[in-house]
Amino acid sequence: MSTPSASTGTVTTRVPARLDRLPWSRFHWRIVLGLGTVWVLDGLEVTIVGAVASRMTQSGSGISLSTADVGTAAGIYVAGACLGALLFGRLTDHFGRKRLFMVTLGVYVLATVATAFSFEPWYFFLARFVTGMGIGGEYAAINSAIDELIPARNRGRVDLAINGSYWAGAAIGSLAALGLLSPAIATDLGWRLAFGIGGVLGLAIMLVRRTVPESPRWLFIHGREQEAERIVDRIESEVRQEVSGELPEPGESITIRQRKVIPFTEIARTAMQRYPRRAILGLALFVGQAFLYNAVVFDLGTILSTYFGISSGAVPYFMAIFAVANFLGPLLLGRLFDTVGRKPMVTATYLGSAAVGVALAVLLMNGLLTAWWFFLLISVTFFVASAGASSAYLTVSEVFPMETRALSISLFYAAGTAVGGITGPLLFGQFIGSGNADLVALGFIIGAAAMVLGGIAEIFFGVRAEQKSLEDIATPLTAEEADADWQNAPSPQAERERSRPPEVRARKREREQRIVARTARRREHERSGLRRYRPGTGDSFYSPGMVGTTEPKSRTRAMAEQSMDEEIEEVAQALEEEGSLSRDELRENVGGRSWGPGRFRSALKEAVRESRAENRPHHAYGPPRRQGENKGFRRNARRDRRHEDDQR
Repeated sequence: MSTPSASTGTVTTRVPARLDRLPWSRFHWRIVLGLGTVWVLDGLEVTIVGAVASRMTQSGSGISLSTADVGTAAGIYVAGACLGALLFGRLTDHFGRKRLFMVTLGVYVLATVATAFSFEPWYFFLARFVTGMGIGGEYAAINSAIDELIPARNRGRVDLAINGSYWAGAAIGSLAALGLLSPAIATDLGWRLAFGIGGVLGLAIMLVRRTVPESPRWLFIHGREQEAERIVDRIESEVRQEVSGELPEPGESITIRQRKVIPFTEIARTAMQRYPRRAILGLALFVGQAFLYNAVVFDLGTILSTYFGISSGAVPYFMAIFAVANFLGPLLLGRLFDTVGRKPMVTATYLGSAAVGVALAVLLMNGLLTAWWFFLLISVTFFVASAGASSAYLTVSEVFPMETRALSISLFYAAGTAVGGITGPLLFGQFIGSGNADLVALGFIIGAAAMVLGGIAEIFFGVRAEQKSLEDIATPLTAEEADADWQNAPSPQAERERSRPPEVRARKREREQRIVARTARRREHERSGLRRYRPGTGDSFYSPGMVGTTEPKSRTRAMAEQSMDEEIEEVAQALEEEGSLSRDELRENVGGRSWGPGRFRSALKEAVRESRAENRPHHAYGPPRRQGENKGFRRNARRDRRHEDDQR
């Protein structure tokens, strides 16, 4: 619980640690469905609109739009997204995550439905501008809420999968466009249905989103710690019933000085003066991905038609396959951002996509590409680049203080989109219009160079954020103020440690020794063979900008290691009691499904490596073969250890 200090408005809370130690549950799936599905909706609508735009320029469409007007509307949509990101990003930090992600979705739904009733170009432009504002606000509000509600050990893969789900909507939209362009649908009806579908789906998402709580992290900083505690209590109660057991002990508390209002000038000055390298990093990542994506995606259909003879009717099929490749990138590679690490994976995705892009450009210059080989290479490029683009949002939402999170996302999104998202399509459009394949290849090389700059920035300025609490990555501004007030106060952690029984302290020392040995073995493994050349700083490297925090001292890293140790113990003890079990039986026995994506597999692999479990024939596992141990004794020992853990 939160406890007020002698200084009015200063509290000590364990809310972040309580949220980060939760096992994966139905509550987290609700977060994904309620907040993440809007990206599917965005991809669906944008793709359908792009596909039916030609229908809006035809006679009898009910609106007099020219081809130039369609391009102008796309630019206005992007401008609205930039402005909406800045406006709603600031309001999200000021008024809260839930209030704003309901408002931004409402703006998006109303504007999308209004677009379906367009009758003049000026009305269409206005509706698209407001729709863009809603989407820009969603980027800030949604990413902030997701990162603050998802446990630290799962945050990377979940964030990437959600941001990448835009392309699932794009794939559906490409195929839906074929139906909306059918001659059976009236010229003045198909494009209106495209916008109406977006509004209906948005309303459905809003119903699910109503069940998502306000971010407890935002609440306790803004003087509403009791409400934050009630929300976390409710979440814990729900998760506890689902896993049918007690939850792990949360990590350390954090002390902050509450402030209901934090001036924009103070936020910007503090964030930029303290984290200039992270600001450069965020700008480089966003500009690189915005340039490459907006340049190629907006013009891919034109490239296929102009240079490879693909008919306009077949382009939606190609776009659907392209969207699937983009969706699979974050989905399949996302786990590695939590296991291999942020720095190696962000670097690899940016530099890897650039390398494939350069290879594509060289082959295009030499006339060695058929339509299918070109499309295969472009799909591979964006399979990798999509994970990198999603990681740009993840990076910016993690590496700045709590009070600036939504504003930081919106600022870098707007800056990156304004610089890369506008220049990319303009430059590519000129190259494609020239009819010269060499100039188009040059465009791909320029896009690859933009991604290389992002990868280099990650090498020098990136932060090891995997498995860490957001408060460890960037200390909240209000926590720094509290530290100045409490710097001479005794440590609550030290007081709790002295009050524990001797046997519990002995158990903790044994666990710490196992963790130290395991960490040393892992580091030695990472330094062997070709692994030593893996991009990134490594676990023991001091991260620039993370003042006072190195990897071995990270309290949340220690919490993650403790969780892993507990999971290994569960696996080993279940095998000792039950004997040989198949992988599925073992997972059910220990409740591994609730540990989160990939957690059971990692614990089982580590248990085998430490000789706590043994591979058996027919894909089974069993306890290591030992003599002289009684099963009943081991069961009693397990019960005693659980009792001791409950007393901590």
